[in-house]
Amino acid sequence: MGGSEGVGASSKQFGVTKPISMAGPSATDLQRTRELEKFLAASGLYESKDEAAKREEVLHRLGEIVKSWVKQLTRLRGYTGQMVEDANAIILTFGSYRLGVHGPGADLDTLCIGPSYVTREEDFFYTLHDILANVEEVTELQPIPDAHVPVMKFKFDGISIDLLYASISRLVLPEDLDISDVSVLHNVDEPTVRSLNGCRVADQILKLVPNIEHFRTTLRCLKFWAKRRGIYSNVTGFLGGVNLALLVARVCQFYPNAVPSMLVSRFFRVYTQWRWPTPVMLCPIEENELGFPVWHPGKNPRDRSHHMPIITPAYPCMNSSYNVSTSTLRVMMDQFQYGNKICGEIELSRACWKALFEQYSFFESYKNYLQVDVVAADADDLRSWKGWVESRLRQLTLMIERDTFGKLQCHPYHHEFVDTSRLCAHCAFFMGLQRKQGEVVQEGQQFDIRGTVEEFRHSVNMYMFWKPGMEIYVSHVRRRQIPFYVVPDGYKRSRLSRPTSQVENCKSFHNEVSGTEHVERIRKRKNNDGVDVRGDAIVKRQSASPSEDRLARHSSLGTGGLSVEAVSDRQELRNVECNHLSNSGQDELDRTESPEAASNSSVITSVGSSEDTGSVTVAGCVEESTGGVEMMNNGWFEDSTYGNDSVTLVKNIVASGNEVFQHELQEQFQPNATLGMVLDSAEKVISEVVQEPVIRRLRLSSTV
Repeated sequence: MGGSEGVGASSKQFGVTKPISMAGPSATDLQRTRELEKFLAASGLYESKDEAAKREEVLHRLGEIVKSWVKQLTRLRGYTGQMVEDANAIILTFGSYRLGVHGPGADLDTLCIGPSYVTREEDFFYTLHDILANVEEVTELQPIPDAHVPVMKFKFDGISIDLLYASISRLVLPEDLDISDVSVLHNVDEPTVRSLNGCRVADQILKLVPNIEHFRTTLRCLKFWAKRRGIYSNVTGFLGGVNLALLVARVCQFYPNAVPSMLVSRFFRVYTQWRWPTPVMLCPIEENELGFPVWHPGKNPRDRSHHMPIITPAYPCMNSSYNVSTSTLRVMMDQFQYGNKICGEIELSRACWKALFEQYSFFESYKNYLQVDVVAADADDLRSWKGWVESRLRQLTLMIERDTFGKLQCHPYHHEFVDTSRLCAHCAFFMGLQRKQGEVVQEGQQFDIRGTVEEFRHSVNMYMFWKPGMEIYVSHVRRRQIPFYVVPDGYKRSRLSRPTSQVENCKSFHNEVSGTEHVERIRKRKNNDGVDVRGDAIVKRQSASPSEDRLARHSSLGTGGLSVEAVSDRQELRNVECNHLSNSGQDELDRTESPEAASNSSVITSVGSSEDTGSVTVAGCVEESTGGVEMMNNGWFEDSTYGNDSVTLVKNIVASGNEVFQHELQEQFQPNATLGMVLDSAEKVISEVVQEPVIRRLRLSSTV
């Protein structure tokens, strides 16, 4: 238990405030910690010695490649023989590997640091890329130069690697370069600062915790918990490895003498009571004459809109959790409450550690979902295409929040699902949908997200490496319509008499929904239940050149002013972090309208206030205040209903030059538009075959 890192923890203050408690572990706490460590080991969270040795070997091999690359460039650019001999590049790690909490099969986050004359744009993404492409052990090489942090992704001898590059203002790099020295940031651009920040942040975290081994065990535990509970995904607006590391490190500072079992319990106790957006910080925010922007809501209006600020400890200090939205924060707070409840039972010996890591049942938690199907011509195209689409899913969440004023909340699920029966390369993502809890239901209120989804479609179309065959479909599915390939082995859905796959084989699906007996059966059910239901909705990416279909649209998403309140842990957290924020005004939304023609525009032109009927008017469609919806879009008239909230999406006509591939896609996806389903207040499902494109109107009850 612990090591020399913990010596003297009682006399040294860690963090920006005094500890909450200096208490050490009891005999029971030590026993629970041993049980926790045994459970983590049995769960396969530690890699073997052979796997560890292989990682070291891969890092050494990669280091040799980049050194040879820099020497080659130095020689080609006419430097002296001594310069060629001294030329060097360094490979450093960051993320879970540098923190010492990586597990079997984890990605290896690496940073290559090179001299000032070796550039990222040309030398790294072209010359080094070509060198790696010719290395036998390298597969699945994917450059992403336009990412927020430019990266090359690939597998080296089966190990997944994310490789960043930073060119610093030195001609010769020493092997013992001190990455924590602020001098490495002189005369570099912001992408380089962001690339360097991963290593600098990891080093600072390890310096700012009282006991490194206790920190590592606790972090390993909570990473596993977050994955099991479906909230481990920075790209979709949840917690990533760095976010969790900072949250755990702050709890370690609050309880410097606690052991892992105590720290896990205190983690949930603290963060269920934390008053967001009070920031979590390990040290004071540092200003510097270098002038790089740091997180400061008083000076930077955009920082005021952050919902869950978790500040990095290395200059320039940034909010590592800027991706978090209102919806994802709600989901995380629910899971913190769940963890706090289970830990309370563990402390009372009413539960064991296994209960804390119970798999979250995402597909039992909501009645309505958005299904995002991503397809491409082959596996290589799908790899890059789905990465781009996944990075935009967070924007869809934010757009829906913005356009429904936070009343319709989303839960993006970080797992991807693959339908192996398809002829094309395919994967699917899902988002749970629900009305904001506690929201007063107004008569005739409805949510129209046609324009929202259209805007999302345009943002996806901005992908600069688009190829024919790359398509995206968005559809509304009920819980009972979740595809078979999504359901885990052995999972049994409750109240499901006859499962319906949302995306099945075209022929069998068409026969099922088109047969005379099926239609007659549907009509009988409709008459018995008294609910009239029409068409499902699909949104299809129009297959045109990306340059023809891009919008110059950018949103600055704002929220209300910040509340400067402290947390409380049994009346001990009242004054913690209280001085980190000053009150700030509301950051207004900054939205640019689409340049498209008004008749087909998806831009919202008028929105009913909370005092109005709740209707949302979009150019190109008309809605009834009583809950009915009329929709017009290129000859298709469809609607999709979420409980008592009408959520209507847009269907776009396929217009691709790749006719053979498009025909295949139409066979696989278009039948979904012919079967509409709705769940009434009694949770009865009614379906009806739609033979002709007609206007559909729904009148919905005022109860969910």
